[in-house]
Amino acid sequence: MVELPVLLLLGSLFLCGHVEAQSNTIDILRTAALQMTGTLTCDKWDCDCAFTRQRGCCCGANDLFQVEEDTFTRIKYLWHDISALNSRVQELTAGVKIAFEATIDPNIATIIPGTTELCFGPFNTNVPIPYGTVTLNDGRAYNPSLGVFTAPRPGVYVFSFTVYSSVEENGRLYHKVQLILNGKPTASVWENNREDGEDSATQVVVLELQRGDQVYVELTSGRKLYKSLELNIFTGYILYPFLD
Repeated sequence: MVELPVLLLLGSLFLCGHVEAQSNTIDILRTAALQMTGTLTCDKWDCDCAFTRQRGCCCGANDLFQVEEDTFTRIKYLWHDISALNSRVQELTAGVKIAFEATIDPNIATIIPGTTELCFGPFNTNVPIPYGTVTLNDGRAYNPSLGVFTAPRPGVYVFSFTVYSSVEENGRLYHKVQLILNGKPTASVWENNREDGEDSATQVVVLELQRGDQVYVELTSGRKLYKSLELNIFTGYILYPFLD
């Protein structure tokens, strides 16, 4: 069954134009092809194609070329759609780079009258803690002067704050620090004992914020933080935004 297509191929080529015989074998095949009678197996044979495009051209060449062109067109449109999608992703994620980390500047510590203790506080009212040493502030949503984070866009945010305080021997740890959302406490850390000379604790909170909501950490009235103020840390970042 293999010989028949070969004979048809060679015979058709010779019918379309003169081809010089290269060997006795080709002459034999040519003669056999010219003597073939009946319907050819390929009704779409394009003789011009065989001489102007490729010598192995077959009756399905034109269809094959059309598929190639259609595929190229589809790939071109697909590439355009991918580029548009990439631009959209960049547009959406550009405003999602929101994160900050800050610690208390130890230079804000003051000496309690009558002692040599350096501390932040006590005050006669609740006071926002100004975490003034900033190591990260992507999105510029955190204000180190006020210690306040203002949400630049709606979404779910994660905040954490670490409270550290240390006192001299026989001293008293006496602090209470709380996370505030729009003026309302949402989480707190406190210590009020003489059982140890230092204490550290961390709170992690997940909050749903709208644009313009404010989050900060405050020291409650009458309490104070002793020594190593730089170990007090306030951080936050957006977990995922709400898309319009």
